[in-house]
Amino acid sequence: MATIRHSLQRDVFEPTEERLIGVLYVTKPGKKKKTSFLCATINKEKPVYATVHQVKKTDKDVYKKKNSWPLRELQVVDGRDENKDTADLDLTFDRIYKWVANSAPDKHAFIQVLWKLCCRYLPKQKPQFINIPAELIEENINLAESGDVTTSALDNVDAALEDDGDYRALSEKEQMDLERLMEQCDSAVSNAEAFAEQLSRDLSVLDGANIHSMMASEAQVEALMVMIDSAYTEAEKIETRLDSYDEILLHVKDSIEKMADKNTSIEQTNANNSKLLEELDRLINQLDLPRNYVKDLYEPDLNKAGMLPQAIQAAAALQLVINAPISSQLSQLQAVQDEKKRFDKLRGRFSQIVSRHLNNLFIHLGNDPGETLSLHAEQLTLPRHGSIHTELLPYTPLMHWIRALDHRAYQHLNKTYATSISKLYERDIRLFFEEARQRISGGRRLRGSGSSQDIASMSGVAGKLTSQIKHGAQTLGTRTNTGALLGVDRDQWGSELDMQERQKFDEIFERVLSELQPVCLSEQEFCIAFFNLNATGNEKAPSSVASTPGSSGSEESSGSAGTSSGAGLIGTPGSGHGRPFNREVRSMMAALFTTLEQQLASFINTYDRADSYCCLYIYVRLSEHVLTAEDTGSFLCTTFGSCLVQAKRNFDRFMNSQLQSIQECRVARKKCGIIPFIINFEEFAKTAESVFKKSERRADLDKWYVRLVLAMFEYIPRVASEHQRTPPEVIKMENYHVLHQLMFQLKLPGMDTQKKEAKQRYQEALSAYVTQYFGRPLEKLNQFFDGVTNKVASGVKESEVGYQLAFSKQELRKVIKEYPGKEVKRGLDQLYKKVEKHLSEEGNLLQVVWRAMQEEFIRQYKLIEDLIHRCYPGAMINLEFSIDDILNYFSDIALSH
Repeated sequence: MATIRHSLQRDVFEPTEERLIGVLYVTKPGKKKKTSFLCATINKEKPVYATVHQVKKTDKDVYKKKNSWPLRELQVVDGRDENKDTADLDLTFDRIYKWVANSAPDKHAFIQVLWKLCCRYLPKQKPQFINIPAELIEENINLAESGDVTTSALDNVDAALEDDGDYRALSEKEQMDLERLMEQCDSAVSNAEAFAEQLSRDLSVLDGANIHSMMASEAQVEALMVMIDSAYTEAEKIETRLDSYDEILLHVKDSIEKMADKNTSIEQTNANNSKLLEELDRLINQLDLPRNYVKDLYEPDLNKAGMLPQAIQAAAALQLVINAPISSQLSQLQAVQDEKKRFDKLRGRFSQIVSRHLNNLFIHLGNDPGETLSLHAEQLTLPRHGSIHTELLPYTPLMHWIRALDHRAYQHLNKTYATSISKLYERDIRLFFEEARQRISGGRRLRGSGSSQDIASMSGVAGKLTSQIKHGAQTLGTRTNTGALLGVDRDQWGSELDMQERQKFDEIFERVLSELQPVCLSEQEFCIAFFNLNATGNEKAPSSVASTPGSSGSEESSGSAGTSSGAGLIGTPGSGHGRPFNREVRSMMAALFTTLEQQLASFINTYDRADSYCCLYIYVRLSEHVLTAEDTGSFLCTTFGSCLVQAKRNFDRFMNSQLQSIQECRVARKKCGIIPFIINFEEFAKTAESVFKKSERRADLDKWYVRLVLAMFEYIPRVASEHQRTPPEVIKMENYHVLHQLMFQLKLPGMDTQKKEAKQRYQEALSAYVTQYFGRPLEKLNQFFDGVTNKVASGVKESEVGYQLAFSKQELRKVIKEYPGKEVKRGLDQLYKKVEKHLSEEGNLLQVVWRAMQEEFIRQYKLIEDLIHRCYPGAMINLEFSIDDILNYFSDIALSH
């Protein structure tokens, strides 16, 4: 414990110039690991006061003060049980602190230290000592009760405090004298016992010398004793006076401490008053509304020039005081509540006046015809209404103010604006689409088109269709025109737009989409700014585009109309840099452009019905505008997206109808020739290529190309097998050849595999036709040499075949004589006529087939010649015509026809 006491004195209390009087090792009740030391100290400087500290040892083995209490704040010292030795100890300062000492004796020693300190420094304000054995403090209690607290008693307390220490550091002078003494003895360090004996001898010698000196000067000693007695008497007088002074100072000390406490209380009161004054000044400034603003708010004349800026400034000041951040405690003040009521009255009156003014202004602007559509302009143009926006923009701060402070008035103004301005847009959009139709058809009435009155009368139906579009289940655009189908002869096609009208439609449709965009975006930006619509929501607009052709499953493959799915969405419109718009913005735009989606859908439906190929133009143009839109989620992008979903369905329906026409194709004419879906594929592909050139939707077309060509591969053999008058090989040969040529000429991307397959199928059909219809024109010769070949295969040597009776040279010459040159040419001429009868002019394969037959004849000729030379060597036997003769026969026959 002495080591710990020394460490605490050195590390903790020496830096603060305090002297450690008592130490107690304690723990928290029930928490033995949380240890600390209770230390009683006094300061070394005047005035002297005592302090109790709680010291803990940190993780770095460093002692550190945790709590400190002046001794005068100690109220109760509770030993917990005066009849039983217990280590529990409670000290009451600002609250009760409970500890468990290391042992009961250590606790008792520390209590005695506290008692002595209280008697020394708190004689009038001692705390209560309860539940403590009487013998610990009985003597001191009797002394205190008798009031005989003399100087000797206080000295005893000091002595007890001084003796309580186990260690006292040497002064510098004492340390120097000790070092000098040790230097005089050589064995001071090496032999401590010898050094101690020497010191004892020296001390005895010095004591003897002192006694002899004192005996020699007895008279001086007596005189000294008299002086000492006199000094002692004077000292007692001084001590008696000092005791009286000390008694007085004790009372003065109590008064000074009380004054110090009062000064602290006064300072705290002053600080609180200052803070209260600051808070009141801030509150007054927050609720301060200048008188000139009150006048502008109570009677604003917004029609008067220069009044609007003043009203805006006054409204901002009113909003500032209404929204002032005032604590709930200050808000309960009556003055604050009165001011709030006054501000509410001003807000209500000003809001009523501004709302009435803006309401009338909206109605006036909605009745003003403004800019109208020019029917004779060079370019189709949708009127802008920038003048309305310009006139309303100065009122933007007031509209924001109304939204913040009067939500009901804001909703009413929002509805009034939408109702009034939507009339202008409804008129402009109706005339705009009528003019677009007029410019495309030049006044010619198209199948499926209707007048503006017809469209208006169908508003209920259109509303239902619009709802169905949004839910992905609408049926707008169901085709009634079979149109230009691949599997139907052209003379059976219905009336459709010509190429010039299609190009005109494409230009006008692009112009329509381009004109709608700036008008809608301009109105949308104005509404967001003017009505303070929050355009930072997380809702996403529908991406729009339906799934690829292969995703529609078996229903599409069967060719059922309307089965192509638009549910699966692919791609994300825009570049990703646009901002998403919340529902409030889209609702506002929908209320302004009530007929836009209906008119656009009607326009698309009209031309989709009028011409089957229009769905290609519509799909590509809408895709371009949706995919390049910057404001994904805007009203216009959502509208285009809904129409694009239907356009994708129409596109897939159109392709499915083409596929179904291939599957249902029948050829009724005598000579089959080129099947209709092969003939029509060229125009179909050229039109599609012109539309989808450089389009982002090119992949959709390429996938349909593959499906259509594969269907042709599948159904060409079926048509060939069903036709009664044309050989199947001819039908397959001609159609595969033309299909391969078309794919090669059109250079369709991604069709290399199909081109190779078409060429292979064509070559297989050509070979099969030549084999079947050319046959073996030298049939008896071929039969003769078939027998020769069999003999050789059975083991007869080739040189000995001629000795066989049936295959002798004479028999060979007889057979050769049956095929003179004229007879061969006449047989070839009959064959050419048959081939010419089989083949069609559209296939343009007569010369190709004739050349293939020529090559086949030459191959058979060379085979016979080779067998003659091998089996009848030296016999000088040859056919009656040569290869040159064969070439001349084929050439003459071809030229003669």
